[in-house]
Amino acid sequence: MSDRGKTINRSRDLRSARPFWSATPNITVDAASKASRKEYDAIIIGAGISGALMAEALSRRKLRILIVDRRDPVRGSTMASTAMIQHEIDTPLHELSQMIGDKHAARAWRRSAASVARLSELVKELQLDCSFEARKTLYVSGDSYGLRALKQEAEMRSAIGLDAEYLNGAALAERFGIDRTAAIVSNCSASANPAQLTAGLLQVAVSRGVEIVSPLTITDYKETRDGVVVATSEGELLTTADLIACTGYEYLTKLESKSHQVISTWAIASQPNTPRPEWLKDFLVWEGSDPYLYFRSTPDGRIIAGGEDEIDPLAHQDPAKAKQKFAKIADKLRDMVGIDIGKPAYGWSAPFGTTTTGLPIIDRLPGTEHVHAIMGFGGNGITFSTIAAEILANRLGGKKDADQDLFRYPE
Repeated sequence: MSDRGKTINRSRDLRSARPFWSATPNITVDAASKASRKEYDAIIIGAGISGALMAEALSRRKLRILIVDRRDPVRGSTMASTAMIQHEIDTPLHELSQMIGDKHAARAWRRSAASVARLSELVKELQLDCSFEARKTLYVSGDSYGLRALKQEAEMRSAIGLDAEYLNGAALAERFGIDRTAAIVSNCSASANPAQLTAGLLQVAVSRGVEIVSPLTITDYKETRDGVVVATSEGELLTTADLIACTGYEYLTKLESKSHQVISTWAIASQPNTPRPEWLKDFLVWEGSDPYLYFRSTPDGRIIAGGEDEIDPLAHQDPAKAKQKFAKIADKLRDMVGIDIGKPAYGWSAPFGTTTTGLPIIDRLPGTEHVHAIMGFGGNGITFSTIAAEILANRLGGKKDADQDLFRYPE
């Protein structure tokens, strides 16, 4: 086992500056300083949105569950999310079909859409107060995907049973006042306060007996015939039937590969009641450009916008670059829809993971039976976290999830 102070997953500065969500209420979850027992049915590494959804799903089976995090609950990469809970995968359907085949791509896109519906049902069932709202999505053409690409994309989505209304440039200008060549309107997305959503899920899990311990780091693990022995930064040994790494972009070092990478992104939030087109209260917006702009509104009338991604896991730590990125995002927002947010009330940056296909990795660690990893979420973190919780709940319950093969670790 490793020496005290080491860690099994890569440590990252998960966000820079102050995200808007850090100023919102009801995002604190109490944690213990020490585990109450030595043996568990599941130990979850990470108390962010992935770990929270995982704990909620597994706690329905009355398992002995421990969540550990080196930070306070909710305070990791979840805070940097803009919570555009989209069913759209970063890789368009027509491109993903070329990568993994038509049937597999169709299954991935349909499962993504179904997970948004499932999350909506879960929020209602648990009565979570997190500003969760059903949204439509407006996907507009850009320098990477123009009129022809969006028309093909809309046709392919419709062919597999997904909602997709194609708009030409004239229709787009008439309905939304946007000067682009084409767009796709779809109905199955949502938005929320990600910190309140995560805190609410964790509190539900705790009410069912789940333990949360932080700050605590898992420094090493060893699989046995029946489970996993883990070593902690406090010098303790704990045993568990299954170890589940929900560590966001601080992925397990053993999972580093050319199939995924960590990049930097930036986001801003305006003051409340910023003037906006009336239609924006019902829509999430993103564009087919590289880098792309995305934006939405909040219930109190703020505009949250982001993008300007760079293939550099450390670029988000540069304050001078952040200032430039914030200004660029505001300029692009003004150019597209005429929204002038003035000086942003909040601005933040963060790393996030991507994979070559845009799909997450939800799989056992290669060569193991009881060590599971959730990673590589791209712009669909909350959506894919919902899928991950469903797949792992099925697997640990002895059931095979119909789509688990789509999210295997690439060989």
